[in-house]
Amino acid sequence: MGHRTPAFYEELIAKGRMTVCLRGRIVVGFVDAEPGEVTRLFILPEAAGAGLGRQLLEIGIEQARLGHNGPVRLEATINAEGFYQKHGFKSIGRGYFSHGLGGEPVEIVHMEL
Repeated sequence: MGHRTPAFYEELIAKGRMTVCLRGRIVVGFVDAEPGEVTRLFILPEAAGAGLGRQLLEIGIEQARLGHNGPVRLEATINAEGFYQKHGFKSIGRGYFSHGLGGEPVEIVHMEL
């Protein structure tokens, strides 16, 4: 996702915006949200299938609703569209990831709950 460094994520964690999931001392997933939007949700492929994605999404939705009364939006990678649809999100358009810090554009699906 472009030129992100560990410091980028550490700052979000320190501000209380990002929730991380650890297995031992390894980060296997995280979620970040701001009012009205789940901005980042990632899990390692080897952590998939055990409900971690659903748990992190629930945390992200809860955070996105703080101080916000409208729909919760997100930008899903194409391969994650089905996951979000399974959790109630509707596809509303396509575009490119807007939260990047450089690098190649990543095609996404705009979604809302």
